[in-house]
Amino acid sequence: MPPAIETVDLVKEYGDLRALQELSLTVEEGEFFGLLGPNGAGKTTFINTLVGLVRKTDGEARVFGHDVEDDYRQARDAIGLAPQEFNVDRFFSIREVLKNKAGYHGVPDDEAAKRADEVLKRVGIYDKRDERFDWLSGGMKRRLLLARALVTEPDLLILDEPTAGVDVQLRHDLWELVTELNEEGTTILLTTHYIEEAERLCDRVAIMNEGRKVTVATPDELKGRGTDTIALRLESAPASAPELGAYAHETTVSGDRLEVRVDDGGSTAPQLLNDLEAMGHEIVDLEITRTSLEEIFVDLTRSEDRTVTRSGAESAGGDDDTDESKTEPSSPEREREQEQEGVA
Repeated sequence: MPPAIETVDLVKEYGDLRALQELSLTVEEGEFFGLLGPNGAGKTTFINTLVGLVRKTDGEARVFGHDVEDDYRQARDAIGLAPQEFNVDRFFSIREVLKNKAGYHGVPDDEAAKRADEVLKRVGIYDKRDERFDWLSGGMKRRLLLARALVTEPDLLILDEPTAGVDVQLRHDLWELVTELNEEGTTILLTTHYIEEAERLCDRVAIMNEGRKVTVATPDELKGRGTDTIALRLESAPASAPELGAYAHETTVSGDRLEVRVDDGGSTAPQLLNDLEAMGHEIVDLEITRTSLEEIFVDLTRSEDRTVTRSGAESAGGDDDTDESKTEPSSPEREREQEQEGVA
């Protein structure tokens, strides 16, 4: 089977602004894949390219082997999208909204009605089926966006900041539901600002920054890139930081407290204790802490220059001939497209 998502050197430009910079990414079928990055990293641009809201400037993008532009219908039918922004028809009951959504994808009326009821029950708002969107609470609106994404029975579920602004209970309910969907075989692409969410749910995560892929790894692999801190309280405050072996990357002293940064705190602690006791220090207390995934994320996405990225063609000084298939739409069309998507 082809990957659920495969992009090769994917580029999206808005004039001089390059929102995606030769992004190559593969999400395997059945994965729970996280997409992390600061605001402006290109996450929503990437999603909108997959679902056809944005036309790529260059490169390739496929969903289950279907090109997102040449095979648009097949690619789009495979995707269920729960967007970050509320974009629901407010003139129909939410049950009708779901039936209409299924109908757009060729599902017959009777089957669409059945699916609408099933997904409303699954997300927990079946008793609100005859109400309009504006009458729902914020949490119920989030549930409805997920129901709308599921009513077409997609093979790929894309969740763009699904728990933004929701309470803790709803967040955990949604975590449980999407985990069940993934265990049932649905591939899930999740964008989130909550590091805990990615760590808890995702098999692998890609970290993006300024339209580029910084790294792809499992949450455990990412945490392994950080260091541990061994904090010790000594019986007597040392006059200066003790000179330790090469295993100690950094040693700091504050009163009777000594902190030593090492690669693996668990395996290094015995040697550190032996060394300190050999120097005459008496250990009163010891604690080992690991660098959090959030700290690693911040470190990977930190950049001295967060200015607007110019297109590669301009910086390379390439020729002025423009391939018609790669040009942006006319100015009004491009403005509407940018309003729809934003560069985020």
